[in-house]
Amino acid sequence: MKGKMLWLVLAIMIALVIVVVVVQRRSEETAVQNTRPANDAISQRQPPTTAPSVNTDSRVPAHYNTVPAATELGPVLDPAQFTGKAREAYEAVKAAPVTIAQMPCYCHCDRSMGHKSLHSCFEDDHAAHCAVCVDEALMAYRLQKEGLSASEIRERIIARFGA
Repeated sequence: MKGKMLWLVLAIMIALVIVVVVVQRRSEETAVQNTRPANDAISQRQPPTTAPSVNTDSRVPAHYNTVPAATELGPVLDPAQFTGKAREAYEAVKAAPVTIAQMPCYCHCDRSMGHKSLHSCFEDDHAAHCAVCVDEALMAYRLQKEGLSASEIRERIIARFGA
């Protein structure tokens, strides 16, 4: 009787170990799949989406490829809380939120903070402490006022900050 009980306990323990290993492998595979960038050529063939883009070129941070829905963008902090160039940048983002949301942020806060685009930097005080965010926002706003489209502005941002 003791022998049978010992074998039963041993069989249950082995089964539990197998279950734990299988679950752990699946969670690791899922994590790896979620961190792989989408193939840019494939994403260009799919219908436009407002979700932030993920490029095969890992040097281009997340951004919206098309005009995002207003509900997808958080509110920009009040520029009056800041001074100098930071204040100007927060004012620019408030004035052109859709354009700014279509820009990548080259401080790579999409990786470290989960930001979806340059716009995300201005939803909190991150941009107030980051010259990259401020300079990109001011450049994008200036170029928009000159009549460039969001995709043309993005190309210039990538050329200047992604080099």
